[in-house]
Amino acid sequence: MAITATQSKAPASVTNIAMGSYIDTGTVSATAARLYTGFKPRYVKVFNETSGDQIEWFEGMTAAYGLKKVAAGTNSEITSLGITVYNDGFLIGLDTDIRVTSEQLRWLAIG
Repeated sequence: MAITATQSKAPASVTNIAMGSYIDTGTVSATAARLYTGFKPRYVKVFNETSGDQIEWFEGMTAAYGLKKVAAGTNSEITSLGITVYNDGFLIGLDTDIRVTSEQLRWLAIG
């Protein structure tokens, strides 16, 4: 059995962590939710507190991708409507399990 592993860490002098919440109390708009952290995330997790559904994005993944887990227990890799990272934050796509009108989202970004 062969194992291939890679690991990288942030420079000792720089570690960024941001967290917050997001709720769209109107009809979910046709545009994705852009959140600003002030740094480029290397990891993002968004948790729908209302439904229990969640999505994660790891450095190296393509834009709009995500590893999604719905509360019913289904895990999947999505290739659109997921998370896109920018130099100053990230965008939560329009995945209908994660972005739902009047459902509370909590998020964590690590850079």
